[in-house]
Amino acid sequence: MFSLLSSRSASRQTARVASASSHHGLHLCLPGALAALALVAAPQLHAAPQSNAAPRPAITSISHLATYAADMQATDHYYVDSIGAQRAPDPENPHGVRYMLSPTQFVEVLPLPPNAGINRLDHSAWNTTDAAGLRAWLAAKGWKTPSQLTHLSDGSLTFRVHDPEGNLVEFVQPPAHPHAVHAPRAIGHHIIHIGIMVHSRATEDTFYRALLGFRPYWFGGMHDNKIDWVSQQVPDGHDWLEYMLASGPAGIPPGMTQQALGVLDHLSIGVVSVPAAYSMLAAQHRLTGHTDKHTQIGRDGKEQFNLYDPDGIRLELMEFHAVAKPCCSPFTAADPTH
Repeated sequence: MFSLLSSRSASRQTARVASASSHHGLHLCLPGALAALALVAAPQLHAAPQSNAAPRPAITSISHLATYAADMQATDHYYVDSIGAQRAPDPENPHGVRYMLSPTQFVEVLPLPPNAGINRLDHSAWNTTDAAGLRAWLAAKGWKTPSQLTHLSDGSLTFRVHDPEGNLVEFVQPPAHPHAVHAPRAIGHHIIHIGIMVHSRATEDTFYRALLGFRPYWFGGMHDNKIDWVSQQVPDGHDWLEYMLASGPAGIPPGMTQQALGVLDHLSIGVVSVPAAYSMLAAQHRLTGHTDKHTQIGRDGKEQFNLYDPDGIRLELMEFHAVAKPCCSPFTAADPTH
């Protein structure tokens, strides 16, 4: 299945919203988003009979984040030489590339489509134990789903839906026997969270929390009295989705830069020690592109360090466990582990 410019990408080019961005103690200041909790797009959820309802198949972890690249060669250098991922063919798109961190987690990089503007996010993806069952379960709940699964050449089964704000979301049932990944230089092998720009926490919660069963993990902001980031773990694991809250209706704020958007749409690799990971990257001369100047402890109390791909998508190295007290709220679920 070829990956095309999603409706979310198109809507991001035209909608008017207040400009902003930020992260746990990061660099850019995001306006408060909770003042704009009006529904941005009507949820696709409709009433459905509840008697004898089948249980939802497990959603266990992050599968991947799919991004666009204006220069595929420069992005290849970043993921292979700086991050240490294994390059692999993309069974979803012959023009794309997968950068494998483990047999079931990777970054998918696709050529930049026409009229993408500053958007570099195609979709997020989550692993499930039963793609057919999950598709049928969502359809029975009234959510708009494709009529059938996509069978990929690597043996995985997938389908795609849109969340209430139009973000493209893919569910992946990995192959029974995925290929081994040889990435000895990878800075880490576990994508512990992904973040996407979200305008209405309440609207997105109708899908991720109320319907799918994602569980609260942590929330916080640049200031104690304002929530900018809301994290929720998958129902059947500990990887999480982070709402990067932005005010206003759906779309990319007209004043937002590509770099600022890349701070919001991001992925995070878990490591035991961020200072040790940073020291290794520096010693091996792998910090050749755009990175932060130093490691830091975020507002969530976890040590972190940020790198950016050539198009500005942020990759956040983050420790599995907090080393300081988090601001704003306690953690309400167990941390992921390596």
